[in-house]
Amino acid sequence: MVFFVYAIQSQSSKKIYIEQTDNLVKRLSRHNRELPTKTKSYTYKNTGPWKVVYSEQFLTRDEALKREKELKLFRGREFIKKTLGL
Repeated sequence: MVFFVYAIQSQSSKKIYIEQTDNLVKRLSRHNRELPTKTKSYTYKNTGPWKVVYSEQFLTRDEALKREKELKLFRGREFIKKTLGL
C-alpha cells in the first residue's frame, strides 16, 4: 500500500492544508464536498475548491506521518510556499 503526504490550497482563500492519506483521490473528493465529510473540519469551514499543489509518496504510514509533521512545522510550510513560488 502507498501513503501520500499532500498539501492542498483553496482556490478562493489561498489557504494551505497539509495532511496524509492512503487514497489521495478519495480524500480530495471529501475536501471538495463531493463525498460526505465532517462539518467541523478545516477544509469544510474554509471554502474551496481545493487543489493538490504538492504531494509525496511513502511505503509506510509511519514514514508519511513523520513527513507530515515535518511539513506542518515552520520550515516545512516555508518549503511548501517556496515550492509554490509564494
